[in-house]
Amino acid sequence: METAWLTLPELVETLGEPLGRVRRLIDEYHLVASRRTGKLAVPEVFILDGHPLSSLRGTAIVLHDAGFTDDEAIDWLLEHDDSIGLPPIEALRQGRKAEVRRVAQTLA
Repeated sequence: METAWLTLPELVETLGEPLGRVRRLIDEYHLVASRRTGKLAVPEVFILDGHPLSSLRGTAIVLHDAGFTDDEAIDWLLEHDDSIGLPPIEALRQGRKAEVRRVAQTLA
């Protein structure tokens, strides 16, 4: 799935939060960030209506508990999953968090 990536300064602007709060959102898994683009950045699809997608945190925790790194969790969320029928992040954005987390739990 193609998505834009938001750097920390862009997240500050998009979320309307100070840098310290944005870093805390990442540290507490409300957002999952990567340095794959050079600078620490978050996929734009993790933001909905100017806020971190609420169902992302629990799903990120399940993935980390299964041994996923941040990059692996991001990849899984953005890639098409046959058992869900679309990328997991799209299912989360549609309100299908129980289904996504059930699939994520089987990955351990």
